[in-house]
Amino acid sequence: MSKSETQQTLEASIAQQNDAGLVYIFDTTLRDGEQCPGAAMTEDQKLEVAHRLEALGVDVIEAGFPVSSPVQFRAVQRVSRELEAPIIAALARAVPGDIKIAAEALQDARRKRIHTFLASSPIHMKYKLGKEPGEVLELAVDAVKAARDLVEDVEFSPEDATRSEWDFLVELVSRVVEAGATTINIPDTVGYTTPEEYGALFAHLIKHVPNSEKIRFSAHCHNDLGMATANSLAAVQNGARQIECTINGIGERAGNTAMEEVVMALRTRGEHYNLHTSIRTEEIMRSSRLVRQVTGMSVQPNKAIVGDNAFAHESGIHQDGVLKNRLTYEIMTPESVGLESNRMVLGRHSGRHAFKDRLTRLGYVLEEEEFQEVWNRFLDLADKKKEVYDEDILSLVNDTQAGQDFQRYELGSLHVSAGSGTVPTATVKLIDR
Repeated sequence: MSKSETQQTLEASIAQQNDAGLVYIFDTTLRDGEQCPGAAMTEDQKLEVAHRLEALGVDVIEAGFPVSSPVQFRAVQRVSRELEAPIIAALARAVPGDIKIAAEALQDARRKRIHTFLASSPIHMKYKLGKEPGEVLELAVDAVKAARDLVEDVEFSPEDATRSEWDFLVELVSRVVEAGATTINIPDTVGYTTPEEYGALFAHLIKHVPNSEKIRFSAHCHNDLGMATANSLAAVQNGARQIECTINGIGERAGNTAMEEVVMALRTRGEHYNLHTSIRTEEIMRSSRLVRQVTGMSVQPNKAIVGDNAFAHESGIHQDGVLKNRLTYEIMTPESVGLESNRMVLGRHSGRHAFKDRLTRLGYVLEEEEFQEVWNRFLDLADKKKEVYDEDILSLVNDTQAGQDFQRYELGSLHVSAGSGTVPTATVKLIDR
């Protein structure tokens, strides 16, 4: 098949997928995500994460920035050799040397993409590049042509697009599409835009760029104002068909769009968006935990989808509702993201229904009088602890049935000793009350 025939096939495939409402998930955990301070990964860790992303079902994996270091080059090279299903992308500045090295790193990939970028906002062109708009146009076109000479699939990003002039963006995007770009990514590089503005920008570009139906428009958002997910969803509502994101939303400054959030939003509100992805959502939690492990970046407990409290309930009213019907307070199931079940947290806000349900699960069916006594002891303990565990409940029941005060002992003192080259020891003194 000739190059022109291959291009026509690619364009037809993109147009068909755009019409079918398939949103590509472009995961940049290994590139933009790793730029999060403290999140650097070794080659082996990158490869482990890449295999997990393949199992998750992502469409594109941006494996790294090959020219930036030998480690980055080798990581992209190894990912390209070992993975089969996803498109493997490598980042390159609009510089011939970068593009050549990116192609070399991608040489063994079954499906490969060069992602090249160049700033387009007035502030970046003036202060960072020191170039006039006309010069930027020429550099961008030359970069895309150079990339297309090496691979069939080329993505172009006008950096800081959301602070760029719209007329200039239309001209720039039109020129690089004519030069052979197959994906146009519109980065909200500094997390500046709003959903209304971002969606309108995509609608404007798709309307005014010739042959826009033959390319895929992509959203790339940062979370500086906490709107990365909302902005990405606004983009796909206005014609974008690729979302660039990271696991757990890791990335520079306030992070990138969280992949788990946009994927579950499109799935949970399918009737609203009428769009879908190829992500195997039951693999989300496992992927989230791996990224936490290899980067050392923890996830806040109340983080959407993957936080420890995302499917946890402590309020008595909420617990009662969930026990009667999970739909009362859960808009998605924990099983759908790879958790075994939700979690009923017993504490000072819990109600009788949840406590009785936990007793039943632990094998206890108590008469009302006995239950009331255990319940009263539970309330007393819950005022002293953030969370009451199953072991605490077992002790409460056993002490009640034995006619004993559950506070039989009082902590007298505690001494813990630990250090390098020594055996850790602990001494606990309990006072019998």
